Amino acid sequence: MTSSLRAIGPWFARRAENIATAMLAAMFAAFLLQIAFRYVLGLPIGWTHEISVILWIWLVLWGASFVITEREEIRFDIIYGAVGPGPRRVMALVTAFALIALYAVSLPAVADYVTFMKVERTSYLKIRFDWLFSIYIVFAVATIVRYIWIAWQAMRGVAPDEFDPTKASSGV
Repeated sequence: MTSSLRAIGPWFARRAENIATAMLAAMFAAFLLQIAFRYVLGLPIGWTHEISVILWIWLVLWGASFVITEREEIRFDIIYGAVGPGPRRVMALVTAFALIALYAVSLPAVADYVTFMKVERTSYLKIRFDWLFSIYIVFAVATIVRYIWIAWQAMRGVAPDEFDPTKASSGV
């Protein structure tokens, strides 16, 4: 059972990347369509801009929720890389507790706001704003879960990876 559960995680990670890739491809196609209609046909269309903005919002929050790893998060590398495993664990705990508290406290208000926005729709595509903004709730919950895991690992004595500036990359 445990080995099958470990195999499911990477499968879900690849599917999350596939969804992010599809959103990026759709955003690029809408952008090209907007250029073609505006500059080739002389017929500016607004829905392509709207879909590009919507996809960008979803892409950023989806990616932050399910695609990027903890190692790819932005840190104060100068301080983080200069300390040992113990202080890195303390930094991870302080950060985790602060973020868990902030997101947990804000979650009810965020949910209220998102559900309230069902009364508004986008200009061209008439997409309800509650559907559009629902990705933020997903992002907030995923962030809470991620930082609960990071705090749990730090409390168990597992220090976050040491940053090696010689191996910094763009994630590829």
